[in-house]
Amino acid sequence: MRYFLFLITYSLFQTFTCAQEDFLAKQYFNDGEYEKALVFYEKLVAKSPRRTDYAEGLIASYQQLERYTDAETFLLKKIEDPYAFPTFFIELGYNYTLQDQPEKALGFYEQAIQKINENPNFGYSVGYRFQKYALLDYAIQAYNKAMELKPDLNYDFQLARIYGEKGDVEKMYSSYLNLIYEGRTSRSNVLRNIDDFISEDPANTNNVLLKKVLLKKAQKDPDVLWNELLSWLFIQQKQYNSAFNQEKAIYKRTGESSLDRLENLGQIVLEEKNYTSAIPIFEYIVENSNNPVAKLNAQLHLIDIELEGTDRKKLESVEKKFQALVTEYGVQSRSLQLQIAYGNFLTFKKENPKPAIAMLKECLVLPLGRMGVAYVKLALGDILVYDQKFNQALIYFTQVQKSLKNDVLGQDARFKVAQTSFYKGDFDWALTQLKVLRGSTSQLIANDAMQLSLLISDNSLEDSTQTALKKYARADLLAYQNKNREAIETLEDILENHKGEKIEDEALLKQGELLEAQKSYEAAEFNYKKIIAFYADGILADDAHFALGELYRNILGQPEKAKTQYEKIIYNYQDSYYFPKARKHFRMLRGDAIN
Repeated sequence: MRYFLFLITYSLFQTFTCAQEDFLAKQYFNDGEYEKALVFYEKLVAKSPRRTDYAEGLIASYQQLERYTDAETFLLKKIEDPYAFPTFFIELGYNYTLQDQPEKALGFYEQAIQKINENPNFGYSVGYRFQKYALLDYAIQAYNKAMELKPDLNYDFQLARIYGEKGDVEKMYSSYLNLIYEGRTSRSNVLRNIDDFISEDPANTNNVLLKKVLLKKAQKDPDVLWNELLSWLFIQQKQYNSAFNQEKAIYKRTGESSLDRLENLGQIVLEEKNYTSAIPIFEYIVENSNNPVAKLNAQLHLIDIELEGTDRKKLESVEKKFQALVTEYGVQSRSLQLQIAYGNFLTFKKENPKPAIAMLKECLVLPLGRMGVAYVKLALGDILVYDQKFNQALIYFTQVQKSLKNDVLGQDARFKVAQTSFYKGDFDWALTQLKVLRGSTSQLIANDAMQLSLLISDNSLEDSTQTALKKYARADLLAYQNKNREAIETLEDILENHKGEKIEDEALLKQGELLEAQKSYEAAEFNYKKIIAFYADGILADDAHFALGELYRNILGQPEKAKTQYEKIIYNYQDSYYFPKARKHFRMLRGDAIN
């Protein structure tokens, strides 16, 4: 019994000692103390001669110390074993390469490749080791041989990366696409890698190559996958009509199961404000879909496009379209989006909130789920705020907030409570709500909450009467009501009568945004520049830089000036909410591939 206990104790001691020596060997090697690392690796190899990681640590230590002869002696002995692991042949070859003896190295590299004939499963370790030493052609040979001998193996992902490193982009694409086709990895994973090589320019060499590879595969095997990937490429290149053609081909082959793809494309094009391309997409959904919800959404999107920049005379024809849709779909739980859209149209376009309020209250009587009730109450609350019935709006927002505490919709409702309280001048209650929201899971809500919170707190301390803050709240409400001219005049009153106060930069930014909406671009540019000049250390400096960059990029057609503004954010405001967008736009303007 004692002898048995002794053996157990001794075994545990040996295991602990090896683990400690292994740790120290790696630590010394990583710290560049190769002599010390070598001492421990020699001990470890003596104790466990079949452990390849110890042997490789010993070889690496010899090579770092330029003791190539010692490494050679050790490796020659290793490969005498008929069961020698093939990577030792690569290590020996690389040892000769380090001594500038390439002719000796080649023979051992070939022997490593030959080992794959004995066991195709060696393909990965051999290929990976060649990759480690940048011997890419040998790595390709190793992976391809292993797959040829054993078709169940797949190293297309490794091959794709190697082809990318070699600049053989066409073969890289082919390997990545094989992975998707065979279902060996997720499409998103592959597309992220491909995205590093393409740009928005359809004439870019890499873009042309990808299109060529996809068309070849489509001709060889007319699978719907190639249509989907061609559509993806066209979307990256902002060739939305070409993407639409691919999506139509997909829809004809798959039917309603691919309807969401058409809807997503329409949404992307709509967000780009490319209305000319968006209209035929939504019209196609209306004409071809049997899904009433999708069809209604498309009809509403078409109305949204028609309302862009429309004059008051056209509002009557739009209202008739809404009425026709209400007649067609009725007031029911499945058509809530119609009632909400119609209510917003009546309120924010026709300035007639009363029938909108009545219609949405009628919707609350319908058999709705919790989320449906929340959407209607939020929309109803927005309209009541427009009508300056703040207390009624607060009741609806609070109900949603309480029923969906842990949902983004509930957080949105809380923000609306804060915003409505701000409009009515109840700044303390607004601050209470905003403090909670600064930790929101939605970055947009958290950012908006922080901005409004700082606006209130900064301007309450400076002015106990809160005169300027009340004026700003009034201007903000006017902007919410689409009364931009009156809002601009109210903000001008702040700029004239409250010069030097903290609220000045807020007023400049808000007024700049409203001037931009009124197409007074030079005046908006002046406001943004004034913030940068006089409030460079303020919390709105990054907002001004970004707004100016967007103005130059999207409207004034001055990309170099836009690039300068984005660059300021990248280098001076790395914690900014706008940092990711600024970096993306800067790289795009510089001509980089964007992922």
